[in-house]
Amino acid sequence: MPMPKDIGVIDLMLGIPVSEDNKEMYEFLKPLLMDEQSRKMFSMPAQYMFKDIPQSGGEEDKVAWVIGEMDKHGVERAMTGISSGNTDRIEAVRRFPERFMLSYECNPNRGMDEVRDIRRLKRDHGIVAVTCFPAGINPQVPINDKRLYPIYATCVEEGLPFFCTTGVSGPRVPSMCQKTELIEEVVWFFPELKFVMRHGAEPWEDLAVKLMLKYPNLYYSTSAFAPKHYPKSIIDFANKRGSDKVLYAGYFPMGLSLERIFAELENVPFRDEVWPKFLRDNALKLFGLDDD
Repeated sequence: MPMPKDIGVIDLMLGIPVSEDNKEMYEFLKPLLMDEQSRKMFSMPAQYMFKDIPQSGGEEDKVAWVIGEMDKHGVERAMTGISSGNTDRIEAVRRFPERFMLSYECNPNRGMDEVRDIRRLKRDHGIVAVTCFPAGINPQVPINDKRLYPIYATCVEEGLPFFCTTGVSGPRVPSMCQKTELIEEVVWFFPELKFVMRHGAEPWEDLAVKLMLKYPNLYYSTSAFAPKHYPKSIIDFANKRGSDKVLYAGYFPMGLSLERIFAELENVPFRDEVWPKFLRDNALKLFGLDDD
């Protein structure tokens, strides 16, 4: 059914650039890249997968530019991330607390320092989630690795959902640390942890559906996928038993424009009753927010 226009969309993956080419976003990944094209020619490490990567057109105030794009497409609020090496977006949240929610990209290799930072960021800056890109950490950390267990426990104690990339990674780095089957051990052992899959789970999307049917604390977000490429099994799941499990997340401005995303969403065959949950309600429920 057509996407409704009167829903204040909550986007669970949106970036705020600090420069025109966004290259600084990917410094963390450089030590893992081996091929010359990724190292020297790409402006982002999965550039071969994306056309017409958004540019801010020389706008000096990047935050205001992002807000303008959100307004054009009915995005009421968005989750944007910081890491231990990049905290620029804290200022964006201070300027527009009603428009942005802050997440933290964790590095399990930091041990207890990372646990303390998560607790401090929740206390001082109100982070709403912890995120992880297992294949992008150096050294890489599999989803079920013991280095992540203190972070999972911390997320449970602090009431923070955990968003994790799963499936074959876009950047040309090894991906087996992100195999979707590794998630089962985590959601089994931590039944209080809200675990949200990111970036498609391909080629294991059918397994992702099976696991979501089995475990009530497992969810799926559509980050980094143009809507015309949403896996059919995920759409079918959302339209049937998984209407409360699939959440909208974009990939602006890292690889996709909001213009493209929302144009293509028009053709996604979600049922009428699924759209409000997908675009907004499931995110509010995940974070325990009141929809006043």
